[in-house]
Amino acid sequence: MDNNRKKRNQMLAQKVMKGLESRGMEGYYAETKEEALKTALDMIPEGSVIGWGGSMSAQEIGLIEKVCQGNYMVYNRDTCKSPEEKREVQLNIFHSDFFLASTNAITEDGILVNIDGVGNRVACIAWGPKNVLLIVGMNKVVKEVDDAVSRARNEAAPINAMRFDLSTPCSKTGACANCKSPDSICSQILVTRFSKEKGRIKVILVNEDLGF
Repeated sequence: MDNNRKKRNQMLAQKVMKGLESRGMEGYYAETKEEALKTALDMIPEGSVIGWGGSMSAQEIGLIEKVCQGNYMVYNRDTCKSPEEKREVQLNIFHSDFFLASTNAITEDGILVNIDGVGNRVACIAWGPKNVLLIVGMNKVVKEVDDAVSRARNEAAPINAMRFDLSTPCSKTGACANCKSPDSICSQILVTRFSKEKGRIKVILVNEDLGF
């Protein structure tokens, strides 16, 4: 990353963090994946109950691997052997101390936008786990809520549909068709503009491209 983009992201991150603070959320900034990982692990006390919602960003900084190896009680949805077991784990995650995820987009003034197929991820962001820890690359920062929804539907959703080999129009065209396909991963859209539980949602902004 060139210095000018790095400086721009540093300044923009300050604006985003100020916006998050005004909305009852906490914002942190990390220059690198390694710094983001350290910041995240410093927040999570040993013995914490942890679950996650399919976040590529949390995987990319090494957070999922570290919590699986560490002294934590982990609800690992990725090791479930049946749909019934996965559902039980996902329900248990509502009682976790920390829910790890990312966001499909975040506005410059701190509004989070997330899109989901089943709804477990957006449900946990909205309510349930004691803490929500989001790992967010600066590539996901947009101007307004409309831009955030567009990013979620036209960038994140098609890429994830392709990643999971789903039969949706967006997996074939790369753009949202506002479909009602059985494979649609755009069932629920969550706009988080304020947290009634102050500090429950914590966002680590990372000066790298992470996730989709």
